[in-house]
Amino acid sequence: MKALVLAGGMGTRLRPLTHAMPKQLVPIANKPVLFHGLESIRRAGITEVGVIVGDWHKEIEDAAGDGTAFGLRITYIHQEAPFGLAHCVVLGREFLADDDFVMYLGDNVFGDGIHEMADAFRRDRPAAQVAVTAVDSPQEYGIAETGPDGRVVRLQEKPRRPRSNLAVTGAYFFSPLIHEAVLDIEPSWRGEWEITDAIQLLVERDQDVRAVAFSGWWKDTGRIEDILDCNRRLLDVAQTSVRGTVDAASTLLGPVVVEPGARIVRSHLRGPLIVGADSVVQDSYVGPHTSLGAGCALTDAGVSHSILLDGASVSDVNGIHGSVIGRSARVGVSPEGAGRHRLVVGDDTELEVIA
Repeated sequence: MKALVLAGGMGTRLRPLTHAMPKQLVPIANKPVLFHGLESIRRAGITEVGVIVGDWHKEIEDAAGDGTAFGLRITYIHQEAPFGLAHCVVLGREFLADDDFVMYLGDNVFGDGIHEMADAFRRDRPAAQVAVTAVDSPQEYGIAETGPDGRVVRLQEKPRRPRSNLAVTGAYFFSPLIHEAVLDIEPSWRGEWEITDAIQLLVERDQDVRAVAFSGWWKDTGRIEDILDCNRRLLDVAQTSVRGTVDAASTLLGPVVVEPGARIVRSHLRGPLIVGADSVVQDSYVGPHTSLGAGCALTDAGVSHSILLDGASVSDVNGIHGSVIGRSARVGVSPEGAGRHRLVVGDDTELEVIA
């Protein structure tokens, strides 16, 4: 089995962060979203991976390399524009050849990985297998209707009147039969070649298409709220590891990760949280579900339930909560005001907060 990883999207819902970096490289628990997916693919026993890239191809290729760091062999496949998921299968045809494959959306995270679903596909080998989960707003997703035996009887992409609440998530398993189907569909009302239409065509041709409900949690990290929630879930399973320095005047409570070169000075850290390499936390409070990237600086500050990207700094501002602060961004304080602040700050910016 091979993997086709989709990493060509622009991430418009994550702006301003994605003005300066691809959404697949936004860090969650101090690791790019894409890397969580690549590691999940490797744990599923897959080593040959094709990565669909777009305008951010250089950044993604520089970050993931040839895949050696993940135990993978990566082939990069360029997509000129985002024409839909089925179009990615067409582009990947030469790489995929006649092998079974998983198509994995590069901005998705499966907390328990995809290995159980991969094993189920290898065992039963249907024409296609989709991973589904119940959602509260099915009109925002591709939706599967299933029979009592788990076979899919209908698929619709973002239906206005959903007939099911089973959302199709970001891991699709296919036999080579999908290649003919993607060539036989037309663009949807969104102007894209939808993979749900291709899978529906397999259903109409009486092929075996199955829906597998997965255990654990799943996140499409397309919005700031989703990134913060995913960060929280990943940190919830963190274990204390202190490889930096913590002075005697500081306190650590709960699971706290302090990476090499980081320094904690006269500060209170309440996990689960992670302090990235070479960061300095001084006279500050870092609360639960916070990730500080590499080279961050906190001075007389308070941050919780937030993500600071590499090189970000906060000084003299407390009560930062539920925030994402971009690379090398500075958050300071103006002379007046007090309170809590929710921030989404782009890269290389300077922000004054009325504290």
